[in-house]
Amino acid sequence: MTFSTPIRVRWNEADPQGVVFNANYLIYADVAGTDYFRQLGASTSTVEDFLQLYVVDAHLAFKSPAKPDDLITCHVTPTRIGNSSLQLTIRISREDTELTEITLTYVRAINGKSTPLSDSFRALLTA
Repeated sequence: MTFSTPIRVRWNEADPQGVVFNANYLIYADVAGTDYFRQLGASTSTVEDFLQLYVVDAHLAFKSPAKPDDLITCHVTPTRIGNSSLQLTIRISREDTELTEITLTYVRAINGKSTPLSDSFRALLTA
């Protein structure tokens, strides 16, 4: 299942070159991932799991720049669900132009130790 959420690029997110500063794409990915988990109900029905997820790896591939006032869309797809981790791929586009592809790997951890995803959280992810 792919989930999509729009984001309007704000003026302060651009660098002196007039394009979105590269680190801001991680903020967009975080907003999109949070919206995805919220849409699943993870922020309420499985809030413990949700609050115990940590990004442990991020990969970004830049393809085309976004500019201030662009309306971009973040498309979130779960691409792997493991025992204690999961991976989301976030593709950011402006209309038909792909801007960035981001892969985020999350691990559920309690007190700094990897912990299996709960059955209820896994059920939300696979529904």
